[in-house]
Amino acid sequence: MDFMSDSLIGNKRFRTFNVIDDGSREVLGIEVDTSLSSYRIVRVLERIIGSKGKPVAIRTDNGPEFTSGYFEQWCIQHDIRLQYIQPGRPMQNGYIERFNRLYREAVLDAYIFEDLHQVRELTYAWMEEYNQRRPHESLMNMTPCEWKTELQKSRNSN
Repeated sequence: MDFMSDSLIGNKRFRTFNVIDDGSREVLGIEVDTSLSSYRIVRVLERIIGSKGKPVAIRTDNGPEFTSGYFEQWCIQHDIRLQYIQPGRPMQNGYIERFNRLYREAVLDAYIFEDLHQVRELTYAWMEEYNQRRPHESLMNMTPCEWKTELQKSRNSN
């Protein structure tokens, strides 16, 4: 998980909260808004867990949203291990950093946004492309969705 920021026309800032699965490289969610508190982060994660299942661990930096007592307590209650990277060492969370670069190039730097609705629409369309139509070399040239399907098949056959 990680945050990014950008701006709309008129320099109104917004942030994105990006969540990916390190194993399948699937984008699990990108939340877009002007303010993203630890309470909002928990709501997003609960929505993701409801549709994708609960992670064993979450890797993140030491930002205030992730080190808040509320977020840490939520992780404890849900038996989710928190793995904080060392301060100033973003490559310890290399998958999200690479993902952030791709998202910035394909969406955030590619458009001039008029409003948050436009950011969200373009982001969701790109997420679908990324998860369902973009093969990943690290996944044997399968998309994240294909990779997860193949993984399930192999688990079911064992």
